[in-house]
Amino acid sequence: MRRAVRRSALATLLTGGVVGVATWVVFFSPVLGVREVEVTGNSRIPAEQLRQAAGVRTGTPLATVDLAEVERRVRAMREVESATADRGWPGTLRINVVERVPAAAVPMGVTTAVIDRYGVVLQQVTVAPPRLPVLRVQRAAVDDPATRAGLTVLRALPESVLERLRELRVASPRSITLKLTDGRTVLWGDAGRSAQKGRVLLAALAKPGTSYDVSSPQVVTVK
Repeated sequence: MRRAVRRSALATLLTGGVVGVATWVVFFSPVLGVREVEVTGNSRIPAEQLRQAAGVRTGTPLATVDLAEVERRVRAMREVESATADRGWPGTLRINVVERVPAAAVPMGVTTAVIDRYGVVLQQVTVAPPRLPVLRVQRAAVDDPATRAGLTVLRALPESVLERLRELRVASPRSITLKLTDGRTVLWGDAGRSAQKGRVLLAALAKPGTSYDVSSPQVVTVK
């Protein structure tokens, strides 16, 4: 009986020892530490800048890396729209980013703001990039209703229409006009049902005309 008790106690000690060693290896030792920070999705931002923003030192136990905190740090970079982080055992921290892409140029006095589709200012320039559409509003600001309406339209436009967009003028949130690179004009109305308006505009542009009214997408007028 005593031998059985001793064997049981020994087995418990050994099991506890194995668990303890495994816990130490995973959570406290550099054996399963971060050896590489792998960055994907970037084309404009240098990978090393993203690694520095992540702030994870080589050798940090991979299991203890706070992935949500890494994502927060990387998203804090102005050029980053979104970021996700995960673990690649035994020693790789993976970070995937979606970069902000210039979507429009907004005249602001003597300078022009280059913004992304959410209105984040990526840079201030003295000469507007020639390939970007111009967003014209009376008061360019993220909290301005006219600016928000214009950004809603920009995000909803089909890619082939966006490529032909020269200017998006927002006189008011209910009065939006598009100017295309070939001189054609599109009366958009307000920003409501923008996805539907974009689809009907794409079909309407196949018809000859100089003016297209999609303010009521059920009844499109071409002149």
